[in-house]
Amino acid sequence: MGQELPKRVNQFRKLYPDVWNAFTQLGEQCHDAGPLNERERRLVKLALSSGAGLEGATHSAVRNAKKNGLSEKDIDHVVVLAVTTLGLPSATRAFTWIRDHRKR
Repeated sequence: MGQELPKRVNQFRKLYPDVWNAFTQLGEQCHDAGPLNERERRLVKLALSSGAGLEGATHSAVRNAKKNGLSEKDIDHVVVLAVTTLGLPSATRAFTWIRDHRKR
């Protein structure tokens, strides 16, 4: 798992393993707390991170969405839905971040 993480996140994980483990456990508990399936959770995480303007979290959400079988069209649709909710500038920002993963 650590190899997929950005360099600075990996450094934090290694310096503070107890904090990292608690954070990871909390994430797992949150994922298992409700009725949403994995696909739905991944779309929600992508929408939340991009809507909040969190670039790193959006990149993480895209990686996890792809890893869990969501297509580029699925991911793009989240951005299209953001246009009328967040506005074109915010949607364009999110679009830029999700497209970063297509260059790789």
